[in-house]
Amino acid sequence: MYLAGRASPLGSANAVVVTAVFSSFAPGLIAERIPALWELISPARAIQARQDAVATALERLLGTETVQSAALAEAAKLATAAAAACAPAGRPVYAANSALDLPDRPHVALWHAATMLREYRGDGHIAVLGHFELTGVDSLVIDCASSHGMAKEIVMPMRGWTEAEWSAGRERLTDRGLMDPQGRLTARGVTVRDEVEAETGRLDRQPYEALGPADVDRLGRYVRELVGTAADAGVFPPPLRDFFAPTADAWNAL
Repeated sequence: MYLAGRASPLGSANAVVVTAVFSSFAPGLIAERIPALWELISPARAIQARQDAVATALERLLGTETVQSAALAEAAKLATAAAAACAPAGRPVYAANSALDLPDRPHVALWHAATMLREYRGDGHIAVLGHFELTGVDSLVIDCASSHGMAKEIVMPMRGWTEAEWSAGRERLTDRGLMDPQGRLTARGVTVRDEVEAETGRLDRQPYEALGPADVDRLGRYVRELVGTAADAGVFPPPLRDFFAPTADAWNAL
């Protein structure tokens, strides 16, 4: 379902293309599913199915009153304006999503705009990883070893990497002096990870500069409330609840 929903805006893309634009997913996992996936469901049907699923899920998690509120409609307009300000050059997954029709329902429109903003940042992140010569699995290994990342036990199977592939990534990072033999980041490894995140953020500034500080703050505060409500309704498994929906104190510390 994940691959169908996220890859469908690209059309009937083959496994090589999807692997390239997703980066952190193991090529073997994608090759097992694509292009066979497009024989089960067309990209157009997958796009419609994901929008219908999003609408139903948000209505259940947020409640009808919130979904139909003027505040959510305003948030959708702000997020859509930010997403529309992005330049598509070099951002294939963002560009594919931006070419889709804007959903009519505000809560789905907000989700669609958030998806475009997420993919815009993700496309930029992959470009930055290439600059630092980090493969998809390398980037996961270094992130899981940091104080900010998720546990390997969650990430490795979710992204389809084998233990051998993960170990090979760790060996490459060790050879570069980014990890020590015990699998801990060295000082240089911490610096490289921080530089990757900083450069990703720098390349992600366009939509928010276009929106302006006041509207960015308004949108951010409201969306954090929505995420908190969804989290309280049980949308995240327990290990991921605090990762994706930090407490107010944790947000303020960021």
